[in-house]
Amino acid sequence: MKLFHKIINGCVNFMQKYLPEPFIFAIILTFVAIAVAMPVCHQSIVEVVSNWGGGVWNLLGFSMQMALVLVTGATLAAAPFIKKGISKLASLPKTPAGAIALVTAISAVACWLNWGFGLIVGAIFAKEIAKKLKNVDYRLLIASAYSGFVVWHAGISGSIPLKMASDLNELVKDTNGVITNTIAITDTILDPHNIIMVVLVTIALVAINSAMHPKGNNIVTIDPALLHEDDAVETHGHASQKTPAMKLEYSRFLSILLSILGFSYLIISLFLKGKSFDLGSVILLFLFLGIVLHKTPIAYVRAFAKSVGGAAGILLQFPFYAGIMGIITGVGESGICLGTVVSEAFVNISTSTTYPIYTFLCAAILNMFVPSGGGHWAIQAPIMFAAGDALNVDHGLTGMAIAWGDAWTNLIQPFWALPALAIAKLNAKDIMGFCLIDLVVSGIIIIGGLLIWAI
Repeated sequence: MKLFHKIINGCVNFMQKYLPEPFIFAIILTFVAIAVAMPVCHQSIVEVVSNWGGGVWNLLGFSMQMALVLVTGATLAAAPFIKKGISKLASLPKTPAGAIALVTAISAVACWLNWGFGLIVGAIFAKEIAKKLKNVDYRLLIASAYSGFVVWHAGISGSIPLKMASDLNELVKDTNGVITNTIAITDTILDPHNIIMVVLVTIALVAINSAMHPKGNNIVTIDPALLHEDDAVETHGHASQKTPAMKLEYSRFLSILLSILGFSYLIISLFLKGKSFDLGSVILLFLFLGIVLHKTPIAYVRAFAKSVGGAAGILLQFPFYAGIMGIITGVGESGICLGTVVSEAFVNISTSTTYPIYTFLCAAILNMFVPSGGGHWAIQAPIMFAAGDALNVDHGLTGMAIAWGDAWTNLIQPFWALPALAIAKLNAKDIMGFCLIDLVVSGIIIIGGLLIWAI
């Protein structure tokens, strides 16, 4: 056990010392991509810079979604009713190990159900536990809340398996005609192999995160000032002094009416029209629940304004990752794409048995530069499904290998940790040492699961 904690401390200290602030990490990745793309793809500096600049705004809509899921989620959590519920649930664990285990399990289940929901709920719950349990390591608590994110792409909001099950014309186009029928989620997300992998990864994370809790003086708690949230004070004023404008601002009826409108749309969209519960649905759910639970429009406005600052990292960094995606997917006069080169390198060393594992590792590497399921699909779908078809590898397995690889290295990629870090008021280097251990443990299980699935 002493050796185990020595390894943990080594990983934590390494990340503390060498992992820069997430924005600096994005800058470094940008220049690494440029340095690799020029010689490998035979592109000039003009071509690479053009590809970078052309991609900068490609995640603009997604950036807004991510900012809104963070802000609306944090605002919902600030509603008195939700705060009381979370506070009661956070009182359940009585030991640090129990707290870590509960946070990890809730995070994994929530992320499997919907990744946007899981990212926010896990971090908020972990922060509330830190207020209740004084001897729990705050860094590990937030790392545990984030670690559950590794199962998101194997869950029911996974973009790649859902894309494979939806529009056939788009599927045929994206795979260059290799896939001619949609792939049902029973062959991907709900395949027994995938379900078993999700369960085993979750159990392993619960166990390893609990075991990683530091001992004695190595425990790092949080300054209570960082956990304190000032409750918005509403000034209703004397009844005789209320203006018509103030009556609207403090009108519960207006909040209820607006929420009915929003919930009606969600019901029509999800249950009558059969649309998927996507990130937009999560945002709308957070938004209208928050409006009704804050009771008055002005109370929601004030709580929302307090939560906006946490989205700063997202708004700053997402354009840079979109630029990196432009470099990875961009093609110059040579006709060579860096993403294609990486994918083909793994294909060339694969057999029918090892192909899913190499596909997983390829996606894991690309994810460090293109942390987007849609980006992975654009890069790998035309290549990986054709190669998998030639090797007689099931299309569902190929798709899930890409999905697992995309999710796996999120554990050490600060990009997706930004919402959780904003809520927790921590830096990436504070949690990534623990996440590195989670990466190794979950990676062994995933690779083993893919190998058994292939056999």
